[in-house]
Amino acid sequence: MIFAKDFIETSEGLVFAVVSSTIEQDQVLCFLRYIKRGSVWNKLSTDPANAYLKQHYPDYLYYSANLDAHLHAVPLKRIVKHHQAKQRLQDLMQTEQLDTIESDLTQLCQLLQQAGLDLSQTGVTGSLLIGAQQASSDIDLVCYSRSAFNQCRELTRMLIAQQQLHELDEQDWQASYDRRSCELSYSDYIWHERRKYNKAVINGRKFDLNFIEDSPSSELSRYQKCAAITLQCIITDDTHAFDYPAEFKIAHDDIDAIVSFTATYTGQAFKGETVEVSGIVEQNHLGIKRIVVGSSREAHGEYIKVLRA
Repeated sequence: MIFAKDFIETSEGLVFAVVSSTIEQDQVLCFLRYIKRGSVWNKLSTDPANAYLKQHYPDYLYYSANLDAHLHAVPLKRIVKHHQAKQRLQDLMQTEQLDTIESDLTQLCQLLQQAGLDLSQTGVTGSLLIGAQQASSDIDLVCYSRSAFNQCRELTRMLIAQQQLHELDEQDWQASYDRRSCELSYSDYIWHERRKYNKAVINGRKFDLNFIEDSPSSELSRYQKCAAITLQCIITDDTHAFDYPAEFKIAHDDIDAIVSFTATYTGQAFKGETVEVSGIVEQNHLGIKRIVVGSSREAHGEYIKVLRA
């Protein structure tokens, strides 16, 4: 099983981050993240990744009719190595000689485990997954069940209160905000983020918590983009607020839900809150409409914002 947040490697020395556990036409939906030059992995952001593939390997550029989105895809037969986030964490937890970031990771996991978390339901993604970490790298933990993820968030809140973990400082928040380049003001961004408890700091190193559904739906529903929209509405169900994509059911006569494909707006609002949302209306073959925030990775001009009294 290939999960979102796993990495897949091709014979050309390319590593792609898997974005969906659903296989589409015998291809894995993903996005190029690393190129191997010599023995060194070089990380690519979105635009350089697209440009590199367009120039060198255009056959990996892909349009998903189901998602109505342009991304990357690797045929199953062209995968030479599957980097599994869950297995990588288990391996590191059994390793004695660790570098500084690996040591911080294992210390974090031990704290969570001692507080009651089942580590068999977790993994590690990002640079640590392929050993491409640098001294300044963050830690990206993955939880494979909803209960484990919610428990992990609650334990993070508790461990911060006990000062075994720490909140991000001003410099960390500013760096996070700058990296997101989102449509929210800095103060709005911080207000939303602080209450999610899906990121914190251990030994001066930031870590993020990610949720991946361990039994993803095999049903695909094709959506077609309709028009841009901005509206205010009440959240009626936040059960899937931290999923990928994040989903928020709303009270609206014509539109069923808000869906976000960008991590900035994961867990952005809770049931009963009123939000302002700007995104793209999509409709499937059943006539069900949704507002998508993150129709591109950076989601320029798109946002979800809680309207505070």
